[in-house]
Amino acid sequence: MTRTKLYRWSAPLLLSICALLFSIVPVSLHAQSSDASLAGTVTDAKGGALPNATVNVKKDSTSDVRTVKADAQGHFSISGIASGRYTIEITAPGFSVNSRVVQLVAGQDQDISIALTVGDVSQQVLVEANSVGSVAAALAPMDALLEARSARTEITQAFIQNFTSPVSDFGEAVEMAPGTFTTNGNGVGLGQSATFFRGFPDGNYDIDFDGIPFYDTNTPTHHSWAFFPSQFLGGIDFDRSPGTASTIGPTPFGGSIHLLSKDLSPVKNVRGQFAYGSFNTYLYDGEYDSGNVLPNHKLNYQIDVHHLQSDGYQTFNHQTRNAGAIKVQYKLSDKTMITGFSGVIWLDANTPNFSATRCQMFGATSAYTCTGTLAPFAGSGLNFLLTNNSDPVNYLDNKYNSYHVPTDFEYVGLHTELPHNITVDVKPYTYNYDNSELYSNATPITEQATINGSKTYMGLNIAPCNIPVTKKGVTAIPCAVDKYNSYRKYGETSTVSQTSRFGVFRAGMWYEWADTNRHQFPTDPLNNWADQPLSNFNEQFWTNSYQPYVEYEFHVTKALNITAGTKFSHYNIATKQFADDGKTIGGLGTNDPSTFITNSGSYSAWLPSLDANYRIRSNWSAYGQVATGSVVPPSSVFDYAQNAAGIPVKTLPKQQRSTTYQTGTVFKLKRVTFDADFYHIRFQNSYSSVDDASGEPIYYLQPSSITKGFEAESNIYIGRGLSAYLNASVGRATYTGTLSVNCAPSKCTGAPITVTAPSGLWVANTPSDVETEGVTYQHKGWDVAVFNKRVGTLYQDNAAYHNQATIDPFTLTNVYFNYTLRTGGHFDQTKFRLSFNNLFDEHNITGVKIAGSALTQTISANGTTYTDPFNTTGPTPISGGDNVSILPGRSVMLAVTFGFSPKK
Repeated sequence: MTRTKLYRWSAPLLLSICALLFSIVPVSLHAQSSDASLAGTVTDAKGGALPNATVNVKKDSTSDVRTVKADAQGHFSISGIASGRYTIEITAPGFSVNSRVVQLVAGQDQDISIALTVGDVSQQVLVEANSVGSVAAALAPMDALLEARSARTEITQAFIQNFTSPVSDFGEAVEMAPGTFTTNGNGVGLGQSATFFRGFPDGNYDIDFDGIPFYDTNTPTHHSWAFFPSQFLGGIDFDRSPGTASTIGPTPFGGSIHLLSKDLSPVKNVRGQFAYGSFNTYLYDGEYDSGNVLPNHKLNYQIDVHHLQSDGYQTFNHQTRNAGAIKVQYKLSDKTMITGFSGVIWLDANTPNFSATRCQMFGATSAYTCTGTLAPFAGSGLNFLLTNNSDPVNYLDNKYNSYHVPTDFEYVGLHTELPHNITVDVKPYTYNYDNSELYSNATPITEQATINGSKTYMGLNIAPCNIPVTKKGVTAIPCAVDKYNSYRKYGETSTVSQTSRFGVFRAGMWYEWADTNRHQFPTDPLNNWADQPLSNFNEQFWTNSYQPYVEYEFHVTKALNITAGTKFSHYNIATKQFADDGKTIGGLGTNDPSTFITNSGSYSAWLPSLDANYRIRSNWSAYGQVATGSVVPPSSVFDYAQNAAGIPVKTLPKQQRSTTYQTGTVFKLKRVTFDADFYHIRFQNSYSSVDDASGEPIYYLQPSSITKGFEAESNIYIGRGLSAYLNASVGRATYTGTLSVNCAPSKCTGAPITVTAPSGLWVANTPSDVETEGVTYQHKGWDVAVFNKRVGTLYQDNAAYHNQATIDPFTLTNVYFNYTLRTGGHFDQTKFRLSFNNLFDEHNITGVKIAGSALTQTISANGTTYTDPFNTTGPTPISGGDNVSILPGRSVMLAVTFGFSPKK
């Protein structure tokens, strides 16, 4: 009964509803016909489909926003849109936001394609981890990318902020990477650090910041304490290879450490950090993020300022640093972005100009004896007690050793997208290094020093001030040195790329001009730092660097990419050197400090590269590479005895060359990541010279060496935020080949001098093996880690090819505790950090500068006797006068970062 009544009641109602719907449909259809529709595709920078991107469509001058998601092929569509001007904003996790303004016309359909670029290293790693569903990759402290074409390690901003000391520098940020180790005798971030990988020392690899190479002008080395502290860094792309043709810089020889600035935050916030730790170290840091401001989010900027001060681990090695950086991005249009960066550092230090000896560190032992008045190593520093009758104050006290080093680094980058998928990037830049240094001259010497014609000192130059000392026929005041090194550089990098269905074409140029002023004068600190008239050296020089390049990344199939290209590396230098006291070029026949000579030289090299990446599966790739690199010679090629007319270099050295072959694989599962590579590198070592009868130097490259080995790294996700990280490398770097010198007819018969390199001798500072073991916990605001670095046996030389000193294996253990508030409130992202470096307080020797002269022997060739650079007599006996470097003692840092941001 009830059902019948309901049926009778429902039928008229349903008929009425249907009639109403049918009456509405024509009206709706008619209305839609006057509207527009929008469809499009979201891709990555290479043109690949980007699934699940968010598309926001906002009509100008209204608050009306429609949002859709792209499908698995990156497609999206929206219909029924009223005509008008719209802003389309595309977002995807790990990618920079991209937007486009379109004018929609009634009754028309519009189809667009929008490409997103990866924002930074952290985002790139996260994107790849998400794309293959790998939790292990997302939590890896360091990782390789599936798209890698060489042995690369991506070090994210999260790693730098959580698993390094708050005062660390860029060298210490890479020290846990495969095959790599970094040393700093004064403590983390408190002095000049030195980084080695695959046996390549500083000066044999590039370092750049946001794609701009930076390095010294006299040698292509780097100052870790004066440029780019961790507060400036947003990530590091560490490529242990010469790279591709588009890898620019003066030394694409062993590899490149690509430093990246911080990615700008879309949210406004303020951060203030205070840190205190061992060696009376203080750090004060403030950061402001503007977030996206102005209409259409056109402007975004970030400002960071900090102050660091520390007594340092070593006695009288105080450090003070004041620094600031600003990064600005302004969107001129939907396709054009301007980015500006400026970083300024003001550094003052009291670093002594020499390392401690074995006697100072450890006192006398059965292996060697000690003489003199130097106190042994004491407590947490080096306690030098050098005094004399004229100056009862410590020679190494602050007023006798000082560095004043202001630096600045600026660039403006223009990025624009043109029709036909053409992209243009231009980045002019300038930077400056200005080092004024005064230091006491109480340095170890190995020859006799005669004072007043009678009294002789051995071992240390500790003569009273104002008393001339004759050494090797040169008379000088021994008390102190006034040293200056300053350069200003101007340059630009530019790239034009065009993306098509076949691949990506790139062509570009790096150009740089530099002006350098350097001098070193003996000076008297007890007489107002009065300089001696003649310098040890006094010079100006000007350098030009050009590197045009071209390469093509050919997308052979969806799985196979092959990149081939070449660059032309050209470098020239022009010098102006003034008469000196005989230490560099001599008195030029006049002993007049205003007399000078000029020299010049040019160096060129073609550097081709070829690599391939094959995606075996979506989560597994393999790559192969052959690439060439070079090193520009230092300015010291002109440092030889000359007369007033000048003696030109008869044969300039060539650029050192390297050829790297490597193959590797990258594999990512949900709980495991694994990458490994084999490498074989043949590289030319530095050069020596012989003089012909007129004194003209003839430079020649010394025999090559072969470095080969295996590297592997893995992150294993255990569960609940807990992971185990491992990397290991084993290798061998030995000298090989022959030495060949074409001598001048006036010196010998003209036939080349050929000497075979002794086999089995290791390249200095190349460890037999390097391992890193780590455990990380990253969960619910906690970031906790333990990292242990072991560096195997390595050798050091007093000159080439001797293996005179053996450095035993040493180990460094670091521990980090971080807790971050993630409440979404005003104090969101407030962080507490506790770090321990060298947890077990190890003091292993990490380096030795051998006392005494280099071991040599003579050879006869073409009727003439020469000094043979090779020596196979074995290691030099340990001496108490050897300068040694050790691991700095345990340091503890506690830091609190207070965050304040608008409530979400």
